[in-house]
Amino acid sequence: MTTSGPDSRARAGALIIGTRGSPLALAQANMVRDALMAAHPGLEVSLSVIRTSGDAFLDRPLAQIGGKGLFTKEIEDALLSGAADIAVHSMKDVPTVLPDGLVIPCMLEREDVRDVLIVRDDAVKGIIDLPAGARLGTASLRRGAQALSRNPGLKIVTLRGNVGTRMDKIAAGEADATFLALAGLKRLGLAGRARIKLDTSEMLPAVAQGAIGIECRAGDGRVHELIASLDHVPTRICVDAERALLASLDGSCRTPIAAHATLAGAKLSLAAMIVLPDGSRRFDTSLTGAVTEGPAIGREAGRQLRERAGADFFAALAAMSGQG
Repeated sequence: MTTSGPDSRARAGALIIGTRGSPLALAQANMVRDALMAAHPGLEVSLSVIRTSGDAFLDRPLAQIGGKGLFTKEIEDALLSGAADIAVHSMKDVPTVLPDGLVIPCMLEREDVRDVLIVRDDAVKGIIDLPAGARLGTASLRRGAQALSRNPGLKIVTLRGNVGTRMDKIAAGEADATFLALAGLKRLGLAGRARIKLDTSEMLPAVAQGAIGIECRAGDGRVHELIASLDHVPTRICVDAERALLASLDGSCRTPIAAHATLAGAKLSLAAMIVLPDGSRRFDTSLTGAVTEGPAIGREAGRQLRERAGADFFAALAAMSGQG
């Protein structure tokens, strides 16, 4: 795409959104596009589809090919070069450390954070109902580890691809079950496929699951002003607490970490856990504090989990992840 740079686009009243090309990514980018055009009549907003490394390597778990940044790097490069003005991300895919010069000042209102179990056998009602030896298809260490902690007889097999692809693979018998995020199904108009919704007590979600973030250049005042009206402060408060936990644990796709922050009045509650990939050892914590202390609560939860798990846990984790 040929562009004359961010300054000339700003004068022309145009905005370019950088996005992945999956159906879910496009649905989310169009949500942002429509919201911006509704908030700013006359604003021209277009999409620039950018293929990321995470989209190019679909035959291996993310943990083996570099982790979360694989879904954001090329889009962030476009932001830094001026080829895009904003990026729309699923926040669960965003590393806790952003490139210099980029910020995420805006998050949309969070969707339902729950995971959904997709199965071939209609008699199955939950993870515990899957028979010994059932093939659970997932590329998420978090999901696989939590499932094994509840049902150790499962066989984890790698299953990647977009939402539709994974549902098709289950129907074709490539695995007996898989997990999908309810938020994604809703945004794709597929909520009717969500027969088995897992309570967060059964499957704690990924950090920032269900949240959409808008990333932009730190010094681009016009863009900051345009997206400010889309920011949902309660979502940002909760996600910031969860991401502080992740950062305190040096979390990556190699580390099965889950967390969920909620607000009740002036209080923020955070539930968090770490678990070995084989589900054999799991540690949980929960904290409540002032809404204004979200990041501090996240860091303290991370400290508690490190202390409870001990050095042996992290040595075992490194060995299982191929880092030891």
